[in-house]
Amino acid sequence: MREIKRKRISKPIQSLLEGEFLTREGVVKNLPYLAFLAIIAIIYIANTYSAEKTFKEIEATKLELKELRYQYITTKSTLMFLSKQSEIAGRAKQLGLTETKVPPYKIFYSGLAQSATTEK
Repeated sequence: MREIKRKRISKPIQSLLEGEFLTREGVVKNLPYLAFLAIIAIIYIANTYSAEKTFKEIEATKLELKELRYQYITTKSTLMFLSKQSEIAGRAKQLGLTETKVPPYKIFYSGLAQSATTEK
């Protein structure tokens, strides 16, 4: 009984070491399986390259977003500074304009006067 188990185990190992699986019949018999494995390997390699490319694009986009955010914050800060009333008054003074001392007031308009003149 032990000899039968040894022969069962040793036969595949012995054929592997001797290279029997590379004979013409073995290769022809396993050709569809080897082609399938080759196709799977090519797909795996292509998928890896695609994932790396996508990862690099994501990292480049993150960097660009970070730079644009800094630019946005700087521009917003500059705009806030330049739109202060004192800054506007200083720039207007350089152009020869002065601030008015009279506060603004509302002009109320009723459409009655205009409609009366158009009816006549």
